Amino acid sequence: MKKLILIVAFAITGVSLNAQTVEQLKKELATKNDAIGKLQGEAGALQSQIDAFPGWKYGAFGTFGANISGFNNWYSKGATSDNKSGNIGIVGNGFANLDREKFFWRNSLNVNLSWIKNDSGDESNGFEGANDVFTLSSLYGYKLSDKLAVSALGEYRTTLINSFNDPGYLDLGVGITWTPIQNLVVVVHPLNYNFVFSDNDTAYESSLGAKIFADYTRKLGPVNFKSNLSAFQSYKSGDLSNVTWVNSFGYTFWKGIGLGFEFGLRKNKQEALANALGQTPALIPSPTFGNVDNKLQSYWLFGLNFSM
Repeated sequence: MKKLILIVAFAITGVSLNAQTVEQLKKELATKNDAIGKLQGEAGALQSQIDAFPGWKYGAFGTFGANISGFNNWYSKGATSDNKSGNIGIVGNGFANLDREKFFWRNSLNVNLSWIKNDSGDESNGFEGANDVFTLSSLYGYKLSDKLAVSALGEYRTTLINSFNDPGYLDLGVGITWTPIQNLVVVVHPLNYNFVFSDNDTAYESSLGAKIFADYTRKLGPVNFKSNLSAFQSYKSGDLSNVTWVNSFGYTFWKGIGLGFEFGLRKNKQEALANALGQTPALIPSPTFGNVDNKLQSYWLFGLNFSM
C-alpha cells in the first residue's frame, strides 16, 4: 500500500513539474515573440529613415514557379497513357530611383515569362510560350513642391517570346506627378501619345490621349510589395484605350529566398480584335471593334521568390 501511495505521489509530482515547465516555456516564448516584434518595428523605422535619404535607390525581386511531370505506359490514363507536361514561369521586378532636392528620376522594369508543355504519344511539341509581359518605364519630374512636380514619362510594353514589338506600345507624355506619401507615385499626363507598333494595321492604331500611371513599391522587413497601374484613354476613340494593373508580392524567409505571388489584369480592345482576326476558324464573322468581345485578361504565378 505504501509503495502504491509513493508511486502515485511521484506521478502527480512529475505531471505537476512537467506542467510547470511547459508554462514557463510558453511564458519565455511569449517574451521572445514580443522582443522580435519590437525589433522588427525598429528595423522598419530604420529602413524608412534610409529610404528618406536622397540619392539612388536600387532593388529587385522576382518569383520562379515550375511544375514538370511525365507518364509512360500509365494505362489508367486511357488512350493517352504516355504524356509529358510542364509549366515554367519567371517573374522579375526591378527599380532604380534617384531623388534630389529639385528633381527625381524613377525607372522600373517588370518581366513575366512562362512556358508550357503538354505532349501525348510519340509527337513532342516542346515548350511553348504562355505568359509574355515586358514593361519598362522611366519617369522624370521637376519638383514644384514636396508633393507636386512637372513630369515627363516614357513607358514601353511588348512581348519577348512569341513576337517582339508586334504589338509594342510606347507612351510618351507630359503632365503632373503627385507623391502624396512615400513610395507612392501618381502620374496624370493629359498630353500623351500612344505609339503602337504592329504588322496588323486592321486592329492596331496609334493615337493621342491622356495617361494615368500609379506605382507603389515598398520593402518592409522580409516583405516586398509592388502595385503598378498603367492606363491610356484615347481622345480619338475608346476602342484605342487600354489599362493594365500588375501586383507583385514576395516574402523572404532565408537568405533572400522565400515565396512570391504575382497577378495581372488587362483590358485592351485592340488586342481582343487582333486575337479574333487570328482565329481559325473565325469565332465571329468579320470581326470589328463593334462586335468583338473585349474580355478581361488575367494571369497569375505562385512560386519561389528571390530578392536583392
